[in-house]
Amino acid sequence: MDAKAQANDDEKEDKRYTIDDIMKLPEGQRAELINGRWYDMSAPTRLHQDIVMNISSALHEHIKSNGGSCKVYPAPFAVFLNKDNRNYFEPDISVICDKSKLSDRGCEGAPDVVIEVASESTKSRDLFLKLYKYMNAGVKEYWVVDPLTDTVNCYEFNEKYETGGELRIFNFDDEIPFVTFPELKVRIADFA
Repeated sequence: MDAKAQANDDEKEDKRYTIDDIMKLPEGQRAELINGRWYDMSAPTRLHQDIVMNISSALHEHIKSNGGSCKVYPAPFAVFLNKDNRNYFEPDISVICDKSKLSDRGCEGAPDVVIEVASESTKSRDLFLKLYKYMNAGVKEYWVVDPLTDTVNCYEFNEKYETGGELRIFNFDDEIPFVTFPELKVRIADFA
């Protein structure tokens, strides 16, 4: 990397961005904001997309066949967790059961379920920064699907857990139950 490119990267890390900056992105370019810090989003891998598509489909079919009113949205789908202009997320999968949170912009508040498929570049953000943000915003269930280790971290957040929530860890070969939809189980190995 040349000195000019490095200087631009350093400036980008120091500057604090807002949702207005995200909204000005050219068509097709994606990024997220966490506390005003900019995170570019690269194109997902085929495996990533297979996992997202199949989990989204399983959730959608389960909700539909049980007469549920929750909505499933795969990325890109805007989530405005907080009532501020410094946080903007595009989870890989968002499930929203409170229709009053839905607007033309996306989800205004915390989805009930958020699923992120980790990559080398996003794993630490998914397991730390986003975990903290989702937990504090009121997300009830958060999964981090990790194709690098064939594991799924499933977090359940609710008021009964003083430490913030319960963590269950599964392998891709396990049948993984949803907390929000207890009758639904998915096996990631079937999708990979």
